[in-house]
Formats: sequence, C-alpha cells, structure tokens
Amino acid sequence: MGSIPARSGLVTAFGERPPFHPLNDDDVRSYLHKAVDFISDYYKSVESMPVLPSVKPGYLRDELGASPPVHPAPFDVAMKELRASVVPGITHWASPNFFAFFPATNSAAAIAGDLIASAMNTVGFTWQAAPAATEMEVLALDWLAQLLRLPRSFMNRTGASRGTGGSVILGTTSEAMLVTLAAARDIAMRRSGAGISDLAVYASDQTHSTFFKACRLAGFDPTNFRSIPTGPETDYGVDPVKLLAAMQADDMAGLVPTYVCATVGTTSSNAVDPIGDVAKVAAMFNVWVHVDAAYAGSACICPEFRHHLNGVEHVDSISMSPHKWLLTCLDCTCLYVRDARRLSQSLETDPEYLKNDASVSGDVTDLKDMQVGVGRRFRGLKLWMVMRTYGTANLQEHIRRDVAMAKMFEDLVHADNRFEIVVPRNFALVCFRIKAAGVRADDEVNRLLMANVNKTGKAYLTHTVVGGKLVLRFAVGSSLQEERHILSAWELIRKTISDMMKYV
Repeated sequence: MGSIPARSGLVTAFGERPPFHPLNDDDVRSYLHKAVDFISDYYKSVESMPVLPSVKPGYLRDELGASPPVHPAPFDVAMKELRASVVPGITHWASPNFFAFFPATNSAAAIAGDLIASAMNTVGFTWQAAPAATEMEVLALDWLAQLLRLPRSFMNRTGASRGTGGSVILGTTSEAMLVTLAAARDIAMRRSGAGISDLAVYASDQTHSTFFKACRLAGFDPTNFRSIPTGPETDYGVDPVKLLAAMQADDMAGLVPTYVCATVGTTSSNAVDPIGDVAKVAAMFNVWVHVDAAYAGSACICPEFRHHLNGVEHVDSISMSPHKWLLTCLDCTCLYVRDARRLSQSLETDPEYLKNDASVSGDVTDLKDMQVGVGRRFRGLKLWMVMRTYGTANLQEHIRRDVAMAKMFEDLVHADNRFEIVVPRNFALVCFRIKAAGVRADDEVNRLLMANVNKTGKAYLTHTVVGGKLVLRFAVGSSLQEERHILSAWELIRKTISDMMKYV
C-alpha cells in the first residue's frame, strides 16, 4: 500500500491557499484567549446594560446578512460582530438586575467545565464510548444525591456495589417528565392489559405547563389529563383529598391511574406539594410518582429546607435543575429513579454497532438507555467542577444569601401599604401586587407597573396569575446579585408607582 499523501492546499487563481486546519494550535490558543477575555469583560459590564433589549424581530438577519460567507474572515471579525450586533440583542439573564422567571445561575467553575467538555467533544452514549465521561456523570450525580440526602435507593452506587437506582443528566425538566412518563405508561399497560387511551395522569393546576405537553408526546389521551384545582387554603399546593377523589373516580370509570407529578417550588408561586401524602394516595393505585424540583430542589442541600423533600423515599423519580439555582450553566437537569431498569426497559436500544463487552457485563451504566436520544454531551464535568471547586459550605451559603435577600425584599413590600404579598414566600421568590379592590382593572394597573419598570432597562420582572389575580414575580438569585441590587429595584418600583399615581 502507498503512503497517505499530505494534506495539500487549495489551488486558486491567486496561487495555492494554505491548507485548512480548524484546530490549528495557534488558533485554538488565540481564539479561546479572546473568547475568555470577552466573557470576563461581559461579566464586568453586564450590570450597566439594559436588561431587556430594544431590538425588533429580524434585526440580526439584517445586520449579519441572510446568506453564509463563501470566503474566510479573521476571527476578530466575528468577535467584532458579536459585540456590535449580538450583545445588544441579548436579554441579560446574567445581569444582577434580572428578577424574571427563575434565575439561570452560573459560575467560573461551571463555565470552565463546559469549555473543557466542549473541547473534548465526547459522545458518551455507552460507557465504552466515553468511560471517564460516563463515570464522571455517575459520580457527580451520586455526590449531589448525598447533598440532597436522597435515599440510597436512588443512587447509582451504594458503597462498592451497584445499586438498583440510577440517574442521568438531561437537558430540561421536560425531558425528565417525558422519559418517566414513557416508563410509567409501559408499566401500567403491562400490568393492567389496558390500552394507552385508558391511562390517566394527574398534576395540580400549578404544575408547569410542560407536564401536559410531555403527556401528549408520550401518547396519553388529553381527555385523561387531570388538573387538580388548588387554592389559598393549601398555599396552592395540591390537596391529597382532591387527588384521591380524582383517582377514585377514574378507577370507577374503568380508567387506569398511571402517573402523578408533584412539584417542589411551582413556577407561578413556589408552592410545594406534600410529597409524602401524594405518594400515599398514589400507592393505592400503583401510580408512578414523579417529583419536579427543578428550581427549589437546589435549596434542599441546606438542612433547613430539606423537609420539603420529606416522603421522597416513597416516590419513583425526582428531577432538579442545577442550571437554575446551583451555579451550573445550562443545560443540566438531574433525573433520579428508584429503579433504573424500569426506565431503561422503555428507552434502551441495542444495535449491533454499539455492542461491547462492558455493556454486556452489566457492570456499567450506558446513559443512552435513560434518555430519548443516543448521543450525549459531557455534562457531568461542569457539575462535578462546581461541587469540587466550591464545596458544600459555599453552595449552601449561596442559597441562604439569596433567600435572605428575598426576605429583605418581602419585608420592604410589607412595609409599603400600597402593596400586598399574595402568597407566603417560599425560597427566593416574592409574589406581590398593588393592593386593589378586586375589579378587573386592577390587573391592568399591575401590568402597567411591570411594563413601566421593565422599559427602563434597569430591572426585569415577569408576572403570573394566582387565584385569578395578576401577580408580579420578583425572583432573586442571579449569580451577580447583591443587596444593593434588591434595594435599587425596590426604589425603582416605588418611584414608578408614585409617578403612575400622579396621573390617576
């Protein structure tokens, strides 16, 4: 056989162009140094930027062009366009003046871990395809399980032996719901002999809307979706009595109660469903219990908040997202199941080209069998980097500081008789509104207050509806936030409402 010819350059009308090397040593070092400098400068300056951009839909296509370039350009050109066109169109979730939705926290350790994982670019569908990536994910998840004091039945390893539980890092809570719904669906159909149109699913009316979207994707009949109404008498947590009544009615009607989603920290008001009571009701009908702790699960690494997970030893699965409140950048949703085999039975694939001795031995975890797709990123590295670098004490301090700042804001609202707290504060979310007499126009006043605050660019709030009322949500937790940002936002809110009252 002849030798493989060296990579040659491209011959053009102007002579031979140097060969294309996308991982040229000098370029890797130069580009990444410039990218890191950009990131550092961004964090230094993001506080001064308007939180919400003022761009119009389609603006970026107009500025950067509708067609891809044919010829190369220096990396500095891309960086210049990033600064000039992309940054002005960003909603700055990293801003300390961001109080909308839930936080998307980040940290130097997480960014570094994500950068290194991207550079390694492993595709860890099986243990053999990426041993260290698989074992790092398993290890990081078991570490996090210990911080949360989850039962040993959820862990991949119990001492030197492999446990019956399992865990995997997914992209979002939606994926965690979808894969556990698929497992619960198949188990219920095998157990009962029923068809999928006979299966019923349950959640409170405060459960994230993505739950019923996942139910549709898993093939459940929308006529069998049960949304259990909540109210102020339970602080908008699900009432186990109403849940039991719904399951009993379906059972009497010949349906098969299959899956219930309990939430620790609902999106609208941070309500907490009573996990233990929900699990007791579910056990009467062999229903799969999933706990969505996407946001508030992070707080449960602190002993004073761990009681919100009481009863978790009786559920089938639980998910939480460190990318919301545990300083680990997107995407990072951690799913734990009490019996990993029940999940993998619905999701596993075994094509010939993936067969290998390690997988056949049963001694390793092939994470492809716990997710929808096959390929997967090295997500475990950034989560491990965060825990390894900061340690439990600093992570707990981070949570406690955010909760203390939220309480400070809550106290400020209480002290101003123009406002009211709508639901008791849980964790670091405050739900408040302008006091009103209960007429519909009052919602519009609160909506106008939010719009006027947001258009200043100095803060960003969002709203929800709780108990039929439009409510403003003030979510503390951006990684750069300090007390002065909370005080500044409150002064902006007070000034805005005072200016509005001048024209009433």
